[in-house]
Amino acid sequence: MSSWTARRFWTTASAVAVEGGFTVQLDARPVRTPLKAPMVLPTLALAEAVAAEWQAQDKTVDPRTMPFTRTANSAIDTVIPQFDAVADMLADYGGSDLLCYRAEGPLPLVARQAQSWDPLLDWARVELGAALRQTVGVMHVAQPEASLAALRKQVHALGPFQLAAFHDLVAISGSLVLGLAVARRRIAAEEAWSLSRVDEEWQISLWGEDEEAAAIAEQKRAALLQADRFYALCG
Repeated sequence: MSSWTARRFWTTASAVAVEGGFTVQLDARPVRTPLKAPMVLPTLALAEAVAAEWQAQDKTVDPRTMPFTRTANSAIDTVIPQFDAVADMLADYGGSDLLCYRAEGPLPLVARQAQSWDPLLDWARVELGAALRQTVGVMHVAQPEASLAALRKQVHALGPFQLAAFHDLVAISGSLVLGLAVARRRIAAEEAWSLSRVDEEWQISLWGEDEEAAAIAEQKRAALLQADRFYALCG
């Protein structure tokens, strides 16, 4: 959608019920995805959020200001046609989850990682049936097949619109466990962001913050919080 420069032609964007869910109409014209599929959304709340983005557009449509619309488009055009492939790709994060790779030192960082991440690994073991091994350093550690299967089952149980948002929860945080913890309301998205940044924040405390890196981090944080809001509106 980045090259799309359509001009506003409608007066009112509204959410309306249709067969199979809800859609957004621009006056009487239903919105379609970039691949021309009908935009049928699972809940009225999500349709209203998408409609609000369209209503907020000025003379020229700016897709950068329409994150709900972009994620809905991804769900319809990409996730639904290849659901299993997307779900498997996200489930694969469980084999190299951020929370399982610990620093060798210094001791304060080791302690901070343990304090921050161990409760989530305990939660995954007890609530999800997924005990994950930890290691020191970056060398890959193989995870129990039963644990990976349990995590894969959780991902495949999501609906396609949930999975579209879940993609960002996992990809941005670098952790399937954090993504599932947010999706299952074990932790808030803001906390997941902080937990995913333990190593980076440690480095910042030692060497200071780079302005460009900080700007990129803020963009990622905003995208993660947006994904959480989309997920919540899926019902």
